[in-house]
Amino acid sequence: MVLTMSEKKGLVLVYTGDGKGKTTAALGLAIRATGRGQRVLMIQFIKSPSRTYGEKISFEKLGIEMHQVGIGFTWTKTPEEHREALSKAWAFTKEKVNSGEYDLVILDELNNALAIQTFPIDDVLPLQEVVQLIDNRPSDMHLVITGRSAKDEIIAAADLVTEMKEVKHYYQDGVQAVKGIEF
Repeated sequence: MVLTMSEKKGLVLVYTGDGKGKTTAALGLAIRATGRGQRVLMIQFIKSPSRTYGEKISFEKLGIEMHQVGIGFTWTKTPEEHREALSKAWAFTKEKVNSGEYDLVILDELNNALAIQTFPIDDVLPLQEVVQLIDNRPSDMHLVITGRSAKDEIIAAADLVTEMKEVKHYYQDGVQAVKGIEF
């Protein structure tokens, strides 16, 4: 069944699990939606704008809006630096989602951010607020949430949940991150 624009209902898609491909699946959706004339925004919660990523380079060429609002892995900075970055990222995300400017919004690695246990985050990135944002976003907006360890509340709010399962990975053979594959 294909819905007309007047019948369009936004969907919530969650890509989670320990296997590779969560962000890559979201990037594919962004390209597909852009090809259909939809306005796309991707917000990356962990990746830092101080590093260069292939998806950012491609999205600039395609005219897809992307913001990297993180400061890297949790072990690369102090907990307070991460908490400040998450607080700013969450305020930015709420503003962008509620603007009504986008047909598809991707919250890349939001699940990873919500799963941080090495320091408190609930006061700067409250899970209940995330669920409220999902429930109260513009009704025709598609929302994609990626990252490992999706919370039960996020899964319950989703229309589709895909769990990526690692069967075999070249990291086990000592191969490090590969340019064009991981970044």
